[in-house]
Amino acid sequence: MIPSPRLLLTIDYESWYAPSRRYDSLTSKERRNLDDGFACNALDPILEKLKDVKTSIYLVGELVEWYPDLPQKIADAGHEVGFHCQVHRPLTTVADIEHDLEKSFEWRRKYNVRGFRAPMINTIEDVYPILERNNFIYSSSLYAPTGTVLRKGNIWELPVSTFPLLGHPANIQAPRRMNLPLVLGGEFPYGSSMMSGLFTKTVFRIIERELKAGLSPVIFLHPYEIVPPNNWPARFARDLLANPLLYPFTFNKSNFLNDLLHSFPISTLADFIKESAQ
Repeated sequence: MIPSPRLLLTIDYESWYAPSRRYDSLTSKERRNLDDGFACNALDPILEKLKDVKTSIYLVGELVEWYPDLPQKIADAGHEVGFHCQVHRPLTTVADIEHDLEKSFEWRRKYNVRGFRAPMINTIEDVYPILERNNFIYSSSLYAPTGTVLRKGNIWELPVSTFPLLGHPANIQAPRRMNLPLVLGGEFPYGSSMMSGLFTKTVFRIIERELKAGLSPVIFLHPYEIVPPNNWPARFARDLLANPLLYPFTFNKSNFLNDLLHSFPISTLADFIKESAQ
């Protein structure tokens, strides 16, 4: 069955410092001190903004250790609780993937987590049998043209959406991340929050066009783009100087989110897959 077209709106729920790799080697305690309550305090305003619209929210497991109420609040509000990673850093080796799944096992089991989103939308083909062994149903960890739905063994892959300018790619395998080869190959990765920060109106128009064509775009935002942290983006200034490409992640996309919520039908990825499988 082909589900009705809808916007598959997702939130990669991570702390404000997650876009930078400068903090990867810190201890969990040091990262919690950096977070300074942000990941805990941002959730309620985001849930209030979403109201009755249901989305997929992929949690960094480390945040669940710091703030155990996060997944329950998300589930109680009717949203899908997904898994992003245990610690936000490149997750592209079998050993690291298995470690993260082991560390997050208890809370994932408690909340029946079945959806996976790799950090930075960057994974490997070897991830799919690992996800299957850990009772996941789907992943959303590649970039590919809107409407792409793949089967990787028994795992569905619903990629973050791109708009292809030079034709549909023939072979879609991990890794397919947002990099120069992807863009030079003619794909505009409008599902990334970087693009909605730089080209807000263009992204909105593409979503509108794809929905009219009967397709279901997959896009993501981050909590710090919806509820800006204190002293933002000044507290991120050193990272922005080191990597100016991070700057779009500091833009306030609250109004963009409001426009999406009021303009398009929206559902979780889990519901979309459930309808697809019928």
